[in-house]
Amino acid sequence: MLYFDNFRNWFLVFMKQMLDGVWEIISHFFLGLGQIFNFGAYASQLQGKNFGWTWILVVLVFILAIAIWGGLILLIVLGIRKYIRFRRTIVGNEDLLEEIADLHRDVLRLTSEKEKIMNMKITQSGLSYSELRAVLGEQDDGGGEGGSGGSGGPKVVIEGASLSADGAVAVNGTGSTANLSKRFARLSAVDEKYVFYQPPKYNKDMSLSEICDDIRNFACYHSRLFYEIKTIRLMIAGLASTKLIVLQGISGTGKTSLPYTLGKYLINDATIASVQPSWRERSELFGYFNEFTKKFNETEVLKRIYESTYNDDINIIILDEMNIARIEYYFAEMLSILEMPDPNEWKIEIVPSSWEDDPKHLPDGKLTIPQNVWYIGTANNDDSTFAVSDKVYDRALVINLDSKGIPFEPQPTSAKSISYSYIESLYKEAVEQYALSDEILDKISKLDLYVIEKFRVAFGNRIMKQLKTFVPVYIACGGTELDGLDYILATKVFRKFESLNLSLIRDEIRGLILFMDNLFGKETMKECIDFLQRLQKTY
Repeated sequence: MLYFDNFRNWFLVFMKQMLDGVWEIISHFFLGLGQIFNFGAYASQLQGKNFGWTWILVVLVFILAIAIWGGLILLIVLGIRKYIRFRRTIVGNEDLLEEIADLHRDVLRLTSEKEKIMNMKITQSGLSYSELRAVLGEQDDGGGEGGSGGSGGPKVVIEGASLSADGAVAVNGTGSTANLSKRFARLSAVDEKYVFYQPPKYNKDMSLSEICDDIRNFACYHSRLFYEIKTIRLMIAGLASTKLIVLQGISGTGKTSLPYTLGKYLINDATIASVQPSWRERSELFGYFNEFTKKFNETEVLKRIYESTYNDDINIIILDEMNIARIEYYFAEMLSILEMPDPNEWKIEIVPSSWEDDPKHLPDGKLTIPQNVWYIGTANNDDSTFAVSDKVYDRALVINLDSKGIPFEPQPTSAKSISYSYIESLYKEAVEQYALSDEILDKISKLDLYVIEKFRVAFGNRIMKQLKTFVPVYIACGGTELDGLDYILATKVFRKFESLNLSLIRDEIRGLILFMDNLFGKETMKECIDFLQRLQKTY
């Protein structure tokens, strides 16, 4: 008992001394604050004092002291606020982690329910689950609709395929029973589609001029679309000179309808890709590999390009409202690839490496862009769109649709199957038969020197290459040599004047018009002169 009393006395003394120290800290802290901000004491210190001119120093000392303490208080307040925000962020992250965990549990629950339902269906079929998985190629992910089978009896529908009770496998609409387990499901379906493909009977007895007239009549007869024959000639000749066509003009002039109708005429519907303002990279056009699902999200554009490697059709991809996003962002790689002189080098990397079950025409994860695909974009020039850059204009053929066509009564016209090989042979024949004359080439050279001297603008090798292909094909389509040359010069060369200081070159433009009248004949180059006169009126 004596020992316990001694311990108790010691413990009380020990705790008293410790708590007294804590009290001293707290009390002295507040006493210190009271002493610091005891303005009455400061005022009493000044009573009866005669500082003379040093009152200025007294005031400065007071201001400095207030600034120092005010700054310290502000720093403390800011530190507390920052700590509170930091704590809120930590709490927010913890809530997100809890929500992710809940979602993960939901996924596991739904997966379990899916497996139970699948087991019920398998039980009804009279087959074991392992036997069914073996027949269907060990598929893991469902998602398609079962196609119709050729046998009777109950069927089990699983992952895009169905299995009847007698053991017959019924495939989906694309003929695939195992594509959904592959990372390129849609491209693999294309492979299966073309296993027993028989090409259509192509029309091989039409000239380019007949094709142009036929397309114009077809558009009017079936869709009540009225296009000038010149517009159709520009389109067909443009397909010969470049893989990229840009249709620009006011809304309602049939920019999208023209390539769409062309696809209908060729019995090979065009693929329409509606460009979105958020498009920034090529994945918007071709798709991307999902690391979570281990599947490639394929787009219609990628599927159409891949399918074109199997056929000899003329394939058209429409980039609708192509300048609602920057073309140089999402189409940059294609702009570069299509400029390569060797078509065998037109390869785009879809995935960095190949898998065993990848599509047949995707060696090493690379897709060779086929020659029988054309890209036709529509562009509006208004406040909601981006300006088409010189890089795009130089590579593309621009067709301006600024007026509505004049109605006419068409002849009944049916669609035609025309192969890429045949249209390409017509193009080559036209280039050989209607090659630019030496006289025209000499005049082009003189015009080039004049434009370089007066405007510091050159034709360039790309423009000359397109010119030597476009003009002969335009002649074969029913146009004239000067009309074709006139259009190319207006849209390819003189269009670059828009980036110059027009107020300083008005006199030079007037001289250029006179020079062209003397060189080619008065009012012969109508497109060029109309464009140059519009530039003069701008300033």
